[in-house]
Amino acid sequence: MMIDLVKYPILTEKSARLIENNQYTFDVDLRLNKLQIKKLIEDLFQVTVIAVNTHRPPRKKKRLGLSQGFKTSYKRAIVTIKSGENIKLYPEN
Repeated sequence: MMIDLVKYPILTEKSARLIENNQYTFDVDLRLNKLQIKKLIEDLFQVTVIAVNTHRPPRKKKRLGLSQGFKTSYKRAIVTIKSGENIKLYPEN
């Protein structure tokens, strides 16, 4: 249940630069607020969260033949964790 609320980590050039500053980026469920995101990340990864910044990017149009609609909306969270701690995004062999 908890794992469904955090959809997936974002790995882009910008998010890779943010990881150097102990900031990790995730797509999360729209209904979560900052306090819930903080508790969720702390429970899932056993880290201390200092700050949570969120934003909802604009929806993009999706077209299939004559019908057109929008992609589903999501919330992006940038989580700052305590210095010295890290989140393993890739499983090690």
